[in-house]
Amino acid sequence: MRLVVVESPAKAKTINKYLGKEYKVVASYGHVRNLLSKDGSVRPEDGFSMIWDIDTSGKKRLNEIASQLKGCDELLLATDPDREGEAISWHIKELLQEGKKLKVPFKRVVFHEITRSAIEEALANPRGINASLVDAYLTRCALDYLIGFTLSPILWRKLPGSKSAGRVQSVALRMISDRETEIEAFEKKEFWSIEGKFIAKDKKIFGARLTHYKGEKLEKFSINNSKYANSIKEALISHEFSATSVEKKVAKRNPAPAFITSTLQQEASRKLGFGAKKTMQLAQNLYEGIDINGERVALITYMRTDSVNLSKEAIERIRDLIFKKYGDNFAPEKARIYHTKVKNAQEAHEAIRPIDAFVTPDSLKDNVPGDLYKLYDLIWKRAVASQMSSAEFEQVQVDISDKEKNIFRANGNTMKFEGFIKVYVEGKDDEEEEDGALPVITVRDQLPTESLEALQHFTTPPPRFSEASLVKKMEELGIGRPSTYANILQVLRDRGYAKLEKKFFTPEIRGRLVTSFLTSFFSKYLEYGFTANLEQSLDDISNGNKTKLEILTNFWKDFCQNVDTTKGIKISDVINKLNESLEAFLFRTEKGDISRSCPECKTGELSLKIGKFGSFVGCSKYPECKYVRKLDSSPMTNEDKTIMQSSEYPKFLGTDPADNTEISLRKGPYGLYIQKDFKKSQEKPQRAAIPSFLNPVEVDLKMALALLQFPKNLGNFEGEEVKIGLGKYGPYALHKGKYASLPQTPDIFTMNLDDAIAAILKKHSR
Repeated sequence: MRLVVVESPAKAKTINKYLGKEYKVVASYGHVRNLLSKDGSVRPEDGFSMIWDIDTSGKKRLNEIASQLKGCDELLLATDPDREGEAISWHIKELLQEGKKLKVPFKRVVFHEITRSAIEEALANPRGINASLVDAYLTRCALDYLIGFTLSPILWRKLPGSKSAGRVQSVALRMISDRETEIEAFEKKEFWSIEGKFIAKDKKIFGARLTHYKGEKLEKFSINNSKYANSIKEALISHEFSATSVEKKVAKRNPAPAFITSTLQQEASRKLGFGAKKTMQLAQNLYEGIDINGERVALITYMRTDSVNLSKEAIERIRDLIFKKYGDNFAPEKARIYHTKVKNAQEAHEAIRPIDAFVTPDSLKDNVPGDLYKLYDLIWKRAVASQMSSAEFEQVQVDISDKEKNIFRANGNTMKFEGFIKVYVEGKDDEEEEDGALPVITVRDQLPTESLEALQHFTTPPPRFSEASLVKKMEELGIGRPSTYANILQVLRDRGYAKLEKKFFTPEIRGRLVTSFLTSFFSKYLEYGFTANLEQSLDDISNGNKTKLEILTNFWKDFCQNVDTTKGIKISDVINKLNESLEAFLFRTEKGDISRSCPECKTGELSLKIGKFGSFVGCSKYPECKYVRKLDSSPMTNEDKTIMQSSEYPKFLGTDPADNTEISLRKGPYGLYIQKDFKKSQEKPQRAAIPSFLNPVEVDLKMALALLQFPKNLGNFEGEEVKIGLGKYGPYALHKGKYASLPQTPDIFTMNLDDAIAAILKKHSR
């Protein structure tokens, strides 16, 4: 008996039907353990060793595997064929060995499609755990942990309200925030075009655009105002035009390769409106198998891949389908071979394709649920089209001129052979209007003017990122991996850093502040090249060209030096930096100019304010001037003003001259208090409540330092310490466990030993 371990119960069910009675198949349900989510789980001082955590469900799954292993002669680890799958197998093997429950040989088997032939081939060619793939996984875990658990606490302290930072997450957020900044800084420019309608010999009307005026070529902004545009139109309206040039050529368009993970996410977003997360969930179902007429059937190959290759057998099967379904002229003479263009691509076994091309979408329509059917239809069409003939077009360019060398140009595009377009056309983020067919025109044909029009245009800002275009850009830059894109985009939304509106990402205010903070103080780690180079390093480890220790040691040394430089950063420094880097966003007036002068009191300076209820712009003269302004476009209410004014905290007061730690005035659920920033070695910061006899407006650094000294030892009396402090019910003196209330006045700060003893004796002598 042999025990086979896969990741999901659905996959186990599909595989089980191909294996005989000598096999048992169980699911690990993904990872059985994960890195412990607390400080110190990665230990650089101990060779970057890691502390793992097994939760209750993980223990249950591991015990189930161990139980099923009893009576078996061999353990076959058949988790997914990527780094993550390799790591899951490694974790299971390690845990079973640690618990002395692995008493039989184990082997690793890998397949990229769930078919009888693929599984039999995998079982016939087992191997051991690939240590290089596991090390790449461990390095990625360590990097993500070290960056996240180091930067996130800095964010919490220096930018209240922030939730987390991450190796890839923060870079993706920067892309969204930078694009928003580009849009805000964009200044539209006016330009005009002269469009003509001309009448061909057969009386058909077609359009053309003026490209040369009086012999001079017109550039985009050559005509930049209505007066000039209309003068040209009026000058040409009575001219006689004829065809002076007719150029024809045949152009070919080739199909796109079969899907990889990122292109599947992009096209599912464009064509089906699916988010990346939904696309991957549906693809997982198609890969693991779905019930069709009572039988479990896997429909596509593994969906996490960077490779555009197709196996020889798959290509032959697709070409056979093309010949039979569409005809001989729809398949090229030789099979198409593709090469990846993805930066830092991990060349997995195959692209995403239907397991059998002859299982057409039409044959599944009545048996496969709607969204699963739509995604399978997309994958099937893309894979089949990738092996079809090129589409052919006749492109025609006609120049229409008068005697004064004024030239209009018309372009036409006529399909001669549809080729792969019969099945599938790749989508685009920015759809362009294609030229239609032109009437038959020959040189010297007279082409009377039907109408002339001067059209106004304006340049447009770069578009916001959609899920498709963001994934495409991350792929181009080599940031992240296809298997991580869906999770990254979801985290940005869950953290409140970005929102998806009408299919486009917009950074939330908090997201912009976090990006500005990180780029101001940790710019290196938000550079696209740095993140892409780390991905390349992980690939180098996978390929055996570099070691885990080498990559982590080099990273950690530089990272710690950068973090050390930020220890002296005060919250006031952060605010000043954000005011500077986000000036155009924070201080743009309704007139469009940038001003930090308070519009209400005229003497105060506007600044970013960060509080419990969010961020806003407020006046430096607060509380004398209570001007506040929201950072979003929603209207300001009286309730908003009240909340914002109460959100003036934390208020930076200065630094303790003894150790250079920040002192701030804050507001909690029980009132105002002083907080002294804490060191990493401390469990919590030092705090002191503001007593009711003090006006918070008058609390400065000197007063705050005095408050932090309580409870204070004044000296000894009768062999015991005499202390004074500020308690729940006001100031008090304490000696030998006996308390005495003190007057609620600022005199507490100058009280001496004799005064405290007198108060205690007075109360307890009665």
